[in-house]
This record gives sequence, C-alpha cells and structure tokens, in this order.
Amino acid sequence: MSQHAYSDNEIEHVLQLLQEQGLQDDARFASQYWRYRANKGYGALRIKQELQQRGLTNEHIQQAMMEVEIDWFVLAVNVRCKRFGNKAPSDLKERAKQQRFLQYRGFTFDEIKESFNNNP
Repeated sequence: MSQHAYSDNEIEHVLQLLQEQGLQDDARFASQYWRYRANKGYGALRIKQELQQRGLTNEHIQQAMMEVEIDWFVLAVNVRCKRFGNKAPSDLKERAKQQRFLQYRGFTFDEIKESFNNNP
C-alpha cells in the first residue's frame, strides 16, 4: 500500500482495523504457511527463512512450528524418494546431488543423512 501514496498512519490504521476484525492474523498465517510448504516437500529451515523474509516475528514462527506436527525425517525420505526413486544412490556424485537437493529444500544435515538410511 505504501507504493500507492498512502501515509504510514493510514496503513497502520487499516491494518489495526483488520486485526481487530480477525481478518489479518500473523499467527494464523504462519501456521497455515508452515503446513502448506511442508506439504509441498520443504524442510523446516527453508520454511522458517521464507517466513522471516515475509516479515513475521520469530515468536509467530516458533509458535507455528510448535503447532505443526511433522516428522521431518519421514518427510525428507519421502521427498528424496519421490524425486530420485527408492533406490540408494549408486555413487558419491549421485549421493552429493541428492544431498544438495534436500539441503536446498531446507532439511537439516541429520534429516538428509537419515533419508539415505531409510526408504519407505
């Protein structure tokens, strides 16, 4: 809205009205966004970074993370197998490729390592 010549006071007033009416809630948005991105196969690190880039507070992000019950290890296995199949990587080059993919998706080192030990 600030790009359309509205003053900061006008923007704050409108946001406050929306929050009072329950139409704008950062905590609810964070929870829904967390579930949505996890269902799309993204890890906690990536989702947390995206929420920070969207300007949410660490409090809202942590609260949303606690509300969502996701086994990140299982998700990492499922994402890897969906992309590369159930078969273990045949060589170090292929393993590194799969690790980079999971790292880009926002999974931790432990989740990535475990994804190679467990297949669905």
